[in-house]
Amino acid sequence: MPKTHSSAIVEDGATLGADVEIGPYSVVGARVRIGDGVRLASHVIVLGDTQIGARCLVHPHAVLGGGPQFRGDSGQQAKLVIGPGTVIREHVTMNGGSVKGGGLTEVGANGYFMAYSHVAHDCHVGENVTFANGVALGGHVTIGDGVNIGGLSAVQQYCRIGRGAFVGGVTGVPDDVIPYGMVWGDHARLSGLNLIGLKRRGIPRERIHALRAAFRFIFHGEGTLADRAREAGTRWSTPEVSEVVAFILADAKRPICMPPRTGRGYVDEDD
Repeated sequence: MPKTHSSAIVEDGATLGADVEIGPYSVVGARVRIGDGVRLASHVIVLGDTQIGARCLVHPHAVLGGGPQFRGDSGQQAKLVIGPGTVIREHVTMNGGSVKGGGLTEVGANGYFMAYSHVAHDCHVGENVTFANGVALGGHVTIGDGVNIGGLSAVQQYCRIGRGAFVGGVTGVPDDVIPYGMVWGDHARLSGLNLIGLKRRGIPRERIHALRAAFRFIFHGEGTLADRAREAGTRWSTPEVSEVVAFILADAKRPICMPPRTGRGYVDEDD
């Protein structure tokens, strides 16, 4: 049976799973669906067509499922889906999707969203991500599985951040970040590969070496970026290299984030 504090408001029509706990002064809207074992602490607001997966923990003053934050969209069709096992800390906001963007914002399972982080309308966020304090996603952003984003970083609308990438703190991200890439700076520049993340994922050493060689070829070689990526895909036939190549060659709205230039071309990842 759900446990609902006497000061909380659960509107008629809301669906609560087994063992749900709703704390003081929280509000749950009529179209909300909450999975088994979810705990909403005090002063949590869940609005609109929002689905929260099993075992999520939502801390005080989070607001989930509000309409898109732009003019001309009423938010009536906004939908938000949050995967199971996700931890949402204090004052986190996640908006539902927009009519223009397809109406759906998705957050994968087992994410950890620290205080004041924000997921805007029509974002698609993968599983096992970590957002540090104050991370902000613009609308229509795509985040791959296992991405880590440092505190106070901001990702521009329509950007893609590939699986296993790492974004340093206080970084503005205006361009797409390749899978397993590592970026830093007030305007993000690609500084190499997230080698620690690759090792933690259990990627074999020989495949990490292949990815490093492909990285150097793609970002420090001759010719166009697309041509170098295609050539890398034929030289190193590993899953990680294939994923990076497909990411670079995909049809996208943003350019690929590149390494900073030096007098001899692009800086090498080991510099």
